[in-house]
Amino acid sequence: MQTPKEIVAALDKYIVGQYDAKRAVAIALRNRYRRSQLSDELREEITPKNIIMMGPTGVGKTEIARRLAKLVNAPFVKVEATKFTEVGYVGRDVDSIIRDLMEASIRLTKNRKYQLVKFVAEAAVEQRLVDLLSPRKKTASKPMTPIMQLLGAGAAQQPEESNVTDAERAAAESTRTQLLSELRAGMHEQDIVEIEVEQTPPQNDAMFAIGVDLGDMLGGILPKRTKLRKVPVSEARRILILEESDKLVDMDEVIREAVENAEQNGIVFIDEIDKIIGSHDISGPDVSREGVQRDILPIVEGSTVSTKYGPVKTDHMLFIAAGAFHVAKASDMIPELQGRFPIKVELSSLSVDDYARILTQPENSVTMQYAALLLADSIKLTFTEDALMCIAQHAYDTNETTENIGARRLHTIVEQLLEDISFNAGGDHPLIDVVIDANYVKERLAMTDQAADLSKYII
Repeated sequence: MQTPKEIVAALDKYIVGQYDAKRAVAIALRNRYRRSQLSDELREEITPKNIIMMGPTGVGKTEIARRLAKLVNAPFVKVEATKFTEVGYVGRDVDSIIRDLMEASIRLTKNRKYQLVKFVAEAAVEQRLVDLLSPRKKTASKPMTPIMQLLGAGAAQQPEESNVTDAERAAAESTRTQLLSELRAGMHEQDIVEIEVEQTPPQNDAMFAIGVDLGDMLGGILPKRTKLRKVPVSEARRILILEESDKLVDMDEVIREAVENAEQNGIVFIDEIDKIIGSHDISGPDVSREGVQRDILPIVEGSTVSTKYGPVKTDHMLFIAAGAFHVAKASDMIPELQGRFPIKVELSSLSVDDYARILTQPENSVTMQYAALLLADSIKLTFTEDALMCIAQHAYDTNETTENIGARRLHTIVEQLLEDISFNAGGDHPLIDVVIDANYVKERLAMTDQAADLSKYII
C-alpha cells in the first residue's frame, strides 16, 4: 500500500495543482490500510472520514476521485445528486447508488478472475476454433420437436460422427495440427465461422431504472435461448474466451469477493451536491431538496442495501461529495449530513500557469492526445513554448469574461486551432512536421473570436 506522499505523487501525473484535495484523499486512502491492520473489534468501530470538495467546475474534483479509485483498483461509482430530484417529488431511489457500485465491483472481480484462468481459457478456445474450421463429416441429426426446442434440449445434442477409418482419423488429426499452427500464426483471423451465442433479452427501461433485472430473476426458471451467428475468427475468439472463462470461474466466489470489496474499498463520488441544498426559510422545490438529503443520509452514515447479489453494508465505504457552491454553502446542508462529511476541502480556480502546465505536464495531456491522433495520419505535431502560453492566457481570459468551465476550455481552444489541420490530414502523404507557434495561435483565435462576436447578431 502506498504512503500518502506516494499517492499524491501518483495523482500529480494526471492532475495539476489542488494539493490540499490530493492530500485529503491520500490520507483517507491510507487510513483504509491502517484500519485493516487493527483487530476485528476495533476495525468495526473505525469509519471513513468522508470528504466534501468545494470548487468551480473543471478544476479536477471528479478526476481526483476517479484516479484515486484506479490507483488502488477499488470499486468506484459517480452519481449526480440532481438525478434524485428529476422524477416525482424525491426522485430516483438512492439505493441505486449502491447497486451501481456493486455492478462495478462485480466487473472488477470478474476481470481479475478472468486473468487467472486466461491461459486455460485460451487453450480451450483454440481447440473449439479448430473444430469450427476443420471439415468434419457428420451424419444428419435427429429433428427436434417444438417441446424439445422450448426446453433447450437441442443445444445439448450434437450430431454423431460417422464411422471413419484409421487413415481418415490420422489425416483429420494432421489437419487439426496444421490448423492449430496456422491459428497461432494469425492466418485465419478473417475467416468466417458459425458459433452459438446466448441471446440476451431486451431490458425494460422502467424496471432497470429501479434496479430490477427480470432476466436475472427468471434465469433459473426459463432455459437460456441461443442463436447462431456468423462472425470472423477474431470476433469468435473474443466471444468464446468469455464463455470458457465463465465456465472456469466460480460465480459464488466472485459475488462473495465483490461484496467484500465494495463494502471495504468502495468509493462513491456524489457530484453536484450543492444543487440539492437550499435555504431553510424557502418553501417549494427546496423541500424536495431536503428530502433527497435525508434519503442520502442513511447510506452515508451506514446502512444495509438489498441488491441482487445480496445485502451490502455501506458503513465503511468512502463517500466524496463535490460541488461548486456558488449559491449554497456546505453549512446549509441538514446538520445530520454535515456531520457525516467532516473533511471539507476548497479547490482553487486555475491560473494561467496552471493552464500551461495542464497542456503538457499530465501523462494524458491535451497536446499529447492531439499529437498522437494526427500522427496516425502522418502529421508530426509540436507546440512551441510561446504557443502554449498563448493558449493558456486565452483560456484564462475567456473563463474570466464568460462562463468559467475550467480546464475543459483547453479542449475547445485546441480543437479550434487544429480544425483545418485535422480536416486536411488524410494520411496519403509522407510524414509532415507541423509546428504550432504563437503567431498561428493568435491568428486562429482572432478569427474564432470575430465569428463569436458576429454570432450574437444572428437569429
